[in-house]
Amino acid sequence: MIRNYFLRHAQVFFYTLGQLSRVPVATFLTVAVIGITLALPASLYVAIENVQRLAHGWEDNGQISLFLKQDVSDSAIEKLSEKIRKLPAVSWVDYVSREAALAEFKKLSGFGEALGSLDRNPLPPVLVVHPAAKHARPDALQSLLKDLQRHNEVELAQLDLEWVRRLYAMLDLAMQGVLILTAGLALAVLLIIGNTIRLAVLNRRDEIEIIKLIGGTNAFIRRPFLYSGTLQGLLGGILAWLLVALGLLILSGPVHRLASLYGSLFAVENMGFLAALVLIGTGGLLGWLGSRLAVGRHLRTIEPR
Repeated sequence: MIRNYFLRHAQVFFYTLGQLSRVPVATFLTVAVIGITLALPASLYVAIENVQRLAHGWEDNGQISLFLKQDVSDSAIEKLSEKIRKLPAVSWVDYVSREAALAEFKKLSGFGEALGSLDRNPLPPVLVVHPAAKHARPDALQSLLKDLQRHNEVELAQLDLEWVRRLYAMLDLAMQGVLILTAGLALAVLLIIGNTIRLAVLNRRDEIEIIKLIGGTNAFIRRPFLYSGTLQGLLGGILAWLLVALGLLILSGPVHRLASLYGSLFAVENMGFLAALVLIGTGGLLGWLGSRLAVGRHLRTIEPR
């Protein structure tokens, strides 16, 4: 019994492949439209994932700047630096003297001549605290920031991660937009598959009437159409994955060159194996659902005369 069940499905599967191969242009156009439609949200998803991965690297390199009081002596700064360096949450500490801070500010600001006329150096000494990798999470950094602010020598403590948080907020908003776009394009795929199957049903109207006359059930008639929609959806999902991979391959060179200019080894990554399966499976599921809805609706209107 089970063997006959799978044998019938195998026969319908290969029969459907034959039907699709007889109209290669129409099949290719349908698969191409599905693939391009699915590739758009998939490519946006991969782009956001890569930006999140890049931002995570920046977050791990977050640092805390401790602006010290003007009257703090060099010996007190050395003791404070050594004390902070021994904290388990700290990887290392850089000391930026008043003179070094002023020289850098003159170089970057373009006001070198104006700053040279000042009677005294207005910039404070700074300790740049680099957290350990396992303590680089935003919550851990906030806790470390509060601890460092308690030192009497510290005038102001600043956590250089606000822009990363803003970036994550924008990425979350972009991901929500991708989800909305995905829902809209999924509906478009359903309509594409549904219209394709509707035309196939109408073209085989006489054949369907004959099958019903000799006792064929709706389930028997529906099966090849379901396979047709599912196969076209799966092929569309595979094409979408290939388009995304091709786009990333084209962009990988320029992205690598841009990253190297900033001293980074960042490289774009394609969607993982699980995400690729989800993309292809989504195409197949939408194909099955679209054909199911179209066939179920039109089969009820076709009865033998």
